Amino acid sequence: MAFVPALGYQPAYNPPLPHVSPVPGGLRPGMSIYVQGVVPPRANRFRVDLGAGAEGPLALHVNPRFDQAAAVFNSRQGGAWGAEQRRPLGPLARGSPFELVISVTPGGYRLLLNGSDFEEFPHRLPPEQVTTVTVDGDVQLQAVNVLGGGVSAGTPQPNPLPSGGPGVRGSPHPPDPPCSALPFSLQGMFHTPARPPVPFVATIPGGLTPKKTIVVKGFIPPDSKRFHINLRAGPGGDVLLHVNPRPSEGSLVRNSRLGGQWGSEERQLPHNPLQRGRYFDLSIRCGNHRFKVFAEGQPLFDFAHRAPAGPHVNTLEVEGDVVLSYVHF
Repeated sequence: MAFVPALGYQPAYNPPLPHVSPVPGGLRPGMSIYVQGVVPPRANRFRVDLGAGAEGPLALHVNPRFDQAAAVFNSRQGGAWGAEQRRPLGPLARGSPFELVISVTPGGYRLLLNGSDFEEFPHRLPPEQVTTVTVDGDVQLQAVNVLGGGVSAGTPQPNPLPSGGPGVRGSPHPPDPPCSALPFSLQGMFHTPARPPVPFVATIPGGLTPKKTIVVKGFIPPDSKRFHINLRAGPGGDVLLHVNPRPSEGSLVRNSRLGGQWGSEERQLPHNPLQRGRYFDLSIRCGNHRFKVFAEGQPLFDFAHRAPAGPHVNTLEVEGDVVLSYVHF
C-alpha cells in the first residue's frame, strides 16, 4: 500500500529550496500552514511567503533576520511593500530546530512558534487569493504541511466532539474546551489547533473505515520514556491498534487489546525514527485487512487487523511523554 495523504493534508518532507507548496482553492479560516525545520548555525535570514503565485501579491511575508535579531512581517501588493511589523526572534535561534504554525482566522493570521504565540497579522488581501506557500533562504526545511486545503470552500465549524484534558475518558458530560482550543471540521475533515493537550482524546467521525487516515504530528522530549497512540472502539473499549514508542528502550511496540486481554507484541522494525529530541509525523491508514503506518511519508510497519475495523472504532487516544503538534483526519 503506497503512501496516500489524508484528505485535506498536503505534506512535503525534506524538500529542496526554494520550495513551493500549492494551496488549491486558496486559504480559508480554519486552515493552517505548518513549517518545521532547523536554523543553520550561520544563518542570516529566511522567508515563508503566502502568495498568489510566484510573482503575484503576498498576503503574508514572514522573514526572520538573524543579522538584525528581528522577525519582520509584511505584505506586498502591486509590487509595493506595505507597513512592516517587527518583533524579537524569541525562541528562533541559530542552530536550533523550530516549528511554525500559521493559522488562518477571520481577521488575519495567528502565528505560533514552538507552541507559543508569536505574532498576529491582519488580512491585507483576501486569504482566498493565496495559492502558494514558498519557503526559501537560510533554513534546513524538514516539513511543510497545508492542513485543510484541497477541498471546495466551506464555512468551518467547531467540532462538537471533545478532545484532550483529564476526565474526558468515559465522562458523559466533559467540560467544553475554550474557543481558542476548539478543533475545526472542514467538509468531513478534522484537525486540532496547534499543540493540543496531552492526554488527548477525540472521536473519529464515521469511525475507521477503509482508506481512512489518521495523522499524528508531535515532538518527543529529550527525557521521554514512553507514550502511546490508541485506536479503539469507543472510550474504554477494545484497542484495535496500540502504537507504543518507548524511547528509553529505543523500541516501538505494537499490540491490540481485545476483550480486556493484550495480544502478542510486535517489535521488529527496519529502523525506528521515533527517538528522543526529534519531531515525528505518523500517518496511520486503515486498510481492509491491516493498518499501514508511515513516518514522514515512508513505510514504517504494517499491523494486521486482529478484529474487524469499522464505524465502531471511533476513538483516538494519545497519552504519555509526548508533545503534540496537531492531529488531523
